[in-house]
Amino acid sequence: MLQFGAAQVLLSQLPDFNSIKFLSVVAAVMSFTYSFIGFALGFAEVIGNGYVKGSITGSSTHSVAGISQALGDIAFAYPCSLILIKIQDTLRSPPSENKTMKKASMIAMTCTTFFYLCCGGFGYAAFGEDTPGNLLAGFGLFSGRYYWLINIANACIVIHLVGSYQVFSQTFFANIEKSIAEKWPNIQFTHINPTYKLPWFPTFQINLPRLCLRTTYVISTTTIAVIFPYFNQVIGVMGGLTFWPLTIYFPVEMYFKQRKIEAWTPKWIMLRAYTMFCLLVTAFALIGSIEGLISAKL
Repeated sequence: MLQFGAAQVLLSQLPDFNSIKFLSVVAAVMSFTYSFIGFALGFAEVIGNGYVKGSITGSSTHSVAGISQALGDIAFAYPCSLILIKIQDTLRSPPSENKTMKKASMIAMTCTTFFYLCCGGFGYAAFGEDTPGNLLAGFGLFSGRYYWLINIANACIVIHLVGSYQVFSQTFFANIEKSIAEKWPNIQFTHINPTYKLPWFPTFQINLPRLCLRTTYVISTTTIAVIFPYFNQVIGVMGGLTFWPLTIYFPVEMYFKQRKIEAWTPKWIMLRAYTMFCLLVTAFALIGSIEGLISAKL
């Protein structure tokens, strides 16, 4: 975790979202790679077992907290709304940005759903009620085979996380730095860009406010990761926090404004009911995930 944080301190000094295009491409390739490996290993394990484990009703030992945590994980499984607008801002026309983004979103959602269903379905069919939260760990723990392939997949996951951390963080950095520049436009510290020259490296500049802000952010997230090294529970909490406002509430409100939907019309009532239902489900997922996180820690 400390090595990962140190790498992110360096990568976080890249100026903006456009500067991490290569990281985004590498992260996407790595994501496809380990997803294919997980899917293939699950399929091979089912074939090797000769039968499907588990049942159509799911685990017999499930709990309310487990269900809520699973909902939180699912909510975080489609986090593209966090960076959707930022990505659309980088597109060029023609064709229009919204048409390109709509096509890209459909392709992305289709591919993502396919891999989630295949990995989740075949993983459960391979291990039944012993299915671990980390599917790749299950293949090494229960099957005792495919270690070389599992190591490749785990390496792909690490590289993918390095890139995805920057994809999501750069949007946050841009918003914070823009707010600081607008609020204190005359502070000289925000414009200091000293030049440095290291042996065997070209001359480069470092923006001191960027260095301080982004390094503090990375240190904070790394500290939280060290304190709470529980992947599924943390993902559940993040899904519970971000899903409803960014994926449900704001898009619905923008749709009302854009299409001028009048209050108490059938469409308005339907979308309001949908928003409230998702709020209740998200709150349930958040509370259960927090409980699971605290239980894991204690």
